[in-house]
Amino acid sequence: MEALPELYAIFQGEVATVTEYGAFIKIPGCRKQGLVHKTHMSACRVDKPSEIVDVGDKVWVKLIGKEMKDDKVKLSLSMKVVNQGTGKDLDPNNVSLDQDERKKRMFRDYTSQKITLEAVLNTVCKKCGCKGHFAKECFVQPGGTKYSLIPEEEEEEVAAAGHERDKKTSLADNSSKKRKK
Repeated sequence: MEALPELYAIFQGEVATVTEYGAFIKIPGCRKQGLVHKTHMSACRVDKPSEIVDVGDKVWVKLIGKEMKDDKVKLSLSMKVVNQGTGKDLDPNNVSLDQDERKKRMFRDYTSQKITLEAVLNTVCKKCGCKGHFAKECFVQPGGTKYSLIPEEEEEEVAAAGHERDKKTSLADNSSKKRKK
């Protein structure tokens, strides 16, 4: 078997073929080729790899992945982490490669989940007694501040009318107490 470069090794290779998804690079010292995907050609977005490289171009690449599939070794290369003029490693600790991998793994498909809206405005919490949330969503600490929803205008008018009625009765009670003295 041919000697392949070590993982994260940098070398200069020749572009063998260019496709719509990337470019295949001949690895010096062996007959293998590695793929530079269009996402690893440049730090900028690449729509057409043929605008970046042509067949026969010499490019600096870094070996970023080896994968065994169907008894074949597939090699992943990157041009964006290597200075194309000098061949210097722009990502010596492989930080940007790790970030790229994390971005790929963190993607979740939320299209299949349905959004449901619940009417919780007229509910009363069993924990604190306030309106507008359930007990499982209550954040009140024992002896802490209690919060509830602000009543709507109609409710305010009814409450204000009841409050005025209470004031009048309390004033009448106070005046009758004064007369008794």
